[in-house]
Amino acid sequence: MEFKIKDINLAAEGRKKIDWAESRMPLLMHLKEKFSETRPLEGMIVGGCLHITKETAVLVETLVAAGAKVAWSGCNPLSTKDDISAALAVNNIPIYAWYGMSKEEFYWAIDKVLEHKPTLTLDDGADLIFVVHSKYPEQAKNIIGGTEETTTGVHRLRAMDNAGKLLYPIIAVNDAETKSDFDNVYGTGQSTLDGILRATSVLLAGKIIVIAGYGQCGKGLAKRASGAGADVVVTEVDPIQALKAVLDGFKVMTMEQAANIGDIFITATGMRDIIRGKHFEKMKDGAIVCNTGHYDVEINIQELETISVSSREIRANNEEFTMKDGRRIYLLAKGRLVNLSAAEGHPSEVMDMSFANQLLSLIELAKKGKNLENKVYDIPREQDEYIASLKLSLMGFQIDNLTPEQEAYQDKYSEGT
Repeated sequence: MEFKIKDINLAAEGRKKIDWAESRMPLLMHLKEKFSETRPLEGMIVGGCLHITKETAVLVETLVAAGAKVAWSGCNPLSTKDDISAALAVNNIPIYAWYGMSKEEFYWAIDKVLEHKPTLTLDDGADLIFVVHSKYPEQAKNIIGGTEETTTGVHRLRAMDNAGKLLYPIIAVNDAETKSDFDNVYGTGQSTLDGILRATSVLLAGKIIVIAGYGQCGKGLAKRASGAGADVVVTEVDPIQALKAVLDGFKVMTMEQAANIGDIFITATGMRDIIRGKHFEKMKDGAIVCNTGHYDVEINIQELETISVSSREIRANNEEFTMKDGRRIYLLAKGRLVNLSAAEGHPSEVMDMSFANQLLSLIELAKKGKNLENKVYDIPREQDEYIASLKLSLMGFQIDNLTPEQEAYQDKYSEGT
C-alpha cells in the first residue's frame, strides 16, 4: 500500500463514519450499485484533490466501484479528517493527506498524486489543475478532462479559459443547480455555524453576525443565522446582491460600519483582505472572526498579528489576540474554512447531489473528453434534472408532469388574452 497519513490505527473509527455517510447518501449509493455493474470508468485513473471527509470517502469508493483507479490528496491543509484518510488507506487507496499539513507538504501531496499519471482530475479549488499547468504541462496530453467542485476554483479556471491557457477541458460541477443551490446554500449555512459553535460554544441568539458576501453561501448563512436568533448584517460590493439582502430583511452596510457593532464576523466572498487592520481596530472586545471561503486570504491575519500584543490558543481552532488597549479578538481555524477545519463540512445529504454530479461528469468526460475543446463546460440541464428527480424519488416525493396539451401550450406564441 502506498500512502502518507497521520495514523493507520484510526481506520476503524473512520470506517464507522463512512458507513454513517453512506446511510445519508442514497443517490450516490444508488449510482454506485448501478455503475459497479457497467464499470464506465474502467481504465481511467482519477487524480483527486478534495477535502478528505466521510462524504469524499463515499465518492472515492464509488469511483473505484465504477472501475477507476484513484490517487488522492486533500485540498486544504486543515480540512483533512485523519480517521477518514486511514480508512481509505487500508482500503488500498493511494492517499496523501493529514490534518495540519504545511504549505510545502500540501503541494508535495499533489505531486504524489500526479506521479500516478491521472487520465481524469477532480479538484476543489483548482490547485491540482494549476500544478499540472504550471509544473507538469507534459502530463496534460494524457489527461482527458477534469472537474471543479467549488466557486473559487471555477472562477480561477474560467479566467484561465478566457486567457486561452487551459490544456484540457473542465466541467464546472460547482455551477450545476443541484450543487450550488443546495451544497453552497444549505450546506455552507449549516456547517459554518456548526464550525463556529464547535470552536466557541457561544450563544448565537442575540448576537450581531456580520456576513461578508451575499452570494449563495452568504444567503444560506444569513438565513440560518437569522433562524438561530441572530441579528444579521451583510456587507457587499455588488449593488444587486446588496439589494437582495435588504429585501430579504437584512441590514446592509460597509465593513467599516459593521466592524463597530459585530459580535461574529464571517467572510464568504472569495476575495482577499475583506477584514483587515483598520477593521480589527474598531471591533469590540470579544469579537469572533472566521472565514468560510475556500482560500485563507479573506482575513488579513498578518495585520491582526501586527496590531496585537500577544496571542494564545484559547481552545481548539480558536486563537485569542489581545490588542494594546486590552480588547480581545478571536480568530477561528487560522482563517481557513471554519466549517471544515473546526467541524465536519457539509452534511452528507447535500453532498449526495454534489458528488453525484462529480461521478456523472467524470463518466461523461471518460466517454467524450477527447472530442472536447480545452474550455470550461457547464453541466447539461438534463443531468441536473436527472439528479434532482432521482433524489426526490429516493426521498419519497413525487411531482406532477405536464400533459401533452400543456407541453403544446408552452411552445405556442399566438395565444393571448
